Amino acid sequence: MKTLTSGELVPMFTLKNQQDESISLEACLAQGPVLVYFYPKASTPGCTVQACGLRDSREDLSELNVTVLGISPDPVAKLARFSDKQSLNFSLLSDEDHAIADAFGVWGEKKFMGKIYDGIHRLSFLIGQDGKVAHVFNKFKTKDHHEVVLKHLKEG
Repeated sequence: MKTLTSGELVPMFTLKNQQDESISLEACLAQGPVLVYFYPKASTPGCTVQACGLRDSREDLSELNVTVLGISPDPVAKLARFSDKQSLNFSLLSDEDHAIADAFGVWGEKKFMGKIYDGIHRLSFLIGQDGKVAHVFNKFKTKDHHEVVLKHLKEG
């Protein structure tokens, strides 16, 4: 697993969101920086807390001109249920074959309760309008992810 680092060009992608619409990273970057956050599974406790923190920070992120895109291997229908239940105000993207997770270097071996399996590592990438990684967020708790992102954006 080779995770993208600051300064590297990110792979451009288009994925379906929770409304079954095609969302293009390139189109989002035309509007400003993009926070791409990878999460393992919709509607699980940690992923819900993380998504709700970003939902509640929407106004602050919008003032900084940042678009939020959440990516998981969940199918579109599951993303729709998650988004509706939590009243999420940003796009959740379906990466069922984990091709984008692979390209960003966040798909790999994980260990949980003695079991080893492949899955998404919870990382976030701030992508500048130049298409390069401006910052990698890899040290946070799900409950304070949004605070870590906002602090970085306001200090940067």
